[in-house]
Amino acid sequence: ELVRQGEALKRTEQMVDKMDQDLKTSQRHINSIKSVWGGLVNYFKTKPPESKPELNGTPDYYANSRLKEAMVSSKEQESKYQESHPNLRKLDNSDNDFSKADLVSSVQRDSYPKNQHLRAYHQKIDNNLDEMSSGLSRLKNLALGLQTEIDEQDDMLDRLTKKVETLDVNIKSTDKKVRQL
Repeated sequence: ELVRQGEALKRTEQMVDKMDQDLKTSQRHINSIKSVWGGLVNYFKTKPPESKPELNGTPDYYANSRLKEAMVSSKEQESKYQESHPNLRKLDNSDNDFSKADLVSSVQRDSYPKNQHLRAYHQKIDNNLDEMSSGLSRLKNLALGLQTEIDEQDDMLDRLTKKVETLDVNIKSTDKKVRQL
């Protein structure tokens, strides 16, 4: 959604720039209509650079790289989370979880209790904590990417606000000149 909003802001900024270009052209025409002297001045005055119209609309908006990386990483891990999430996976009440305790290395076996059932529960808790850590890391990266994108869009909004205010003043001035004609 944030990327879509960024695209909309980019298109809006380009439309405001186009409106500003059109307004400058209109002011030149008003000056030439207003008097012969204005027409002569406009004739010898260099024309403002024409903006090249886009062939296929506006260029694509690209979200910041930090957000892109976080989104890609999140999508890669999504299937893993769905498989391991207790509410999304099939419930298996068999004692298969206890057999996983045999895979623990000898170094880790020393840190777990000697009782096989307690060892399995401790390992299961450790695995759950690892999954939680991985999920929190994923959320942190997404949050940092979103914050960076929001900061960039905030700057874009500030630029756009200044452009619109300037355009509004110029439109009022041009409207006043047209009414005087």
